[in-house]
Amino acid sequence: MPDARPLRLRARQYVYEILESHARNSGVGLTVNRGIVFFLLLSVGITVLESVPQLRDDYDLPLRVAELLCLVVFSVEYYIRIWIAPEHFPFRQMSAWRASWSYMVSPQGIIDFLAVLPLWVALVGPGDLRVLILLRVLRVLKFARYSSGMRSLLEVLESERRALFACLVILACATLLSATAMHIAEGQVQPEKLGTIPDAMWWAIVTLTTVGYGDVVPATNIGRMIASITIVGGLIMIALPVGIVATAFSQVIHRRDFIVNWSMVARVPLFSHLTAGDIAHIMQLLQARQVDHGDVIFRRGEPATAMYFIAEGEVEVELGPAEKGRRVRLATGHFFGEIAVLKRVARSATVKAVSRARLLVLDAADLRALVSREPGIARKINEIVEGRTGDNLNLEIADVEGQDDVTPVKDEPFEKTV
Repeated sequence: MPDARPLRLRARQYVYEILESHARNSGVGLTVNRGIVFFLLLSVGITVLESVPQLRDDYDLPLRVAELLCLVVFSVEYYIRIWIAPEHFPFRQMSAWRASWSYMVSPQGIIDFLAVLPLWVALVGPGDLRVLILLRVLRVLKFARYSSGMRSLLEVLESERRALFACLVILACATLLSATAMHIAEGQVQPEKLGTIPDAMWWAIVTLTTVGYGDVVPATNIGRMIASITIVGGLIMIALPVGIVATAFSQVIHRRDFIVNWSMVARVPLFSHLTAGDIAHIMQLLQARQVDHGDVIFRRGEPATAMYFIAEGEVEVELGPAEKGRRVRLATGHFFGEIAVLKRVARSATVKAVSRARLLVLDAADLRALVSREPGIARKINEIVEGRTGDNLNLEIADVEGQDDVTPVKDEPFEKTV
């Protein structure tokens, strides 16, 4: 049924999918986002190079032209992101104007605005572009949109903000106590450096943070004792936030991988009837693998070591001479490689990715164990195989489980041995 929405709305959704929704799953989205990342790197690189007087004088015009090009790209991107704001899920119930405004005042919208602000200010106002170096370098924050690692780190800082603030309070208290103790112990010995508590706080901060510049050192035995305690306390002060961030970061990565793998497993029709507990068990057996266009997944004649499920994308199966080199395409939801594994024979076909694809790989031993443990999955596999070949695998599975050596079968049809 044709889409009855106005062309403007369809175009807006298409652009949104390129920039936001399916950016990683489409060739256009990948190209556009990689192009933006390239201009980000170029812009930051220009800012760094302009700080070198000789390079700035020798290449002033090329640098300004490149910076102007970056300005145009970021300005167009910023306008487009304002335009597609109503397509974002949190803004879909708003009017177009309110959605655009909500995006503009969001943290990501402010970062995008700062990316274009410096040059526009410099172009319409007086002064040298270099006075806006700080704002120009802030463009590096845009990498958070294109880096899952940076997004995860920001999520960690947000979720653990109370614990990190508590660590900061503890550090401030320790700094004050150490500075006060050192002021009392050495204020009269080194009045120019430790004569006041604010002066002593500099020593306490650099000691607690284990930097230890060495510009202020204790001269008395009591001062050295206080410094020793402060140094040990500093190690603890640094270990607390590092441990909190590291643990939370690991949990975020694990949770994200769990959600991605869960969605990939649940998308496979073979597992659609399973309960949450069954899917969680299968997830422990499956390994996610991403292949690009043209990658060979396995070749004809290789030993069958795993079964594959297509979570996203397409693959092409090139059959052997018995099938006259016929090619078969399999898309999302299909699986392949199971019969050769269960029969313990060599592959009879070569499988290549015809698009960027995400696969779930099930090891041969795990497949046999899963078939034995889950009769429903065994029945579904058998139904699909029987539909392909007319053969029933139930007896064959039972027969081959006890065999150790099976002579590879060559030139058999794909449906029988792949």
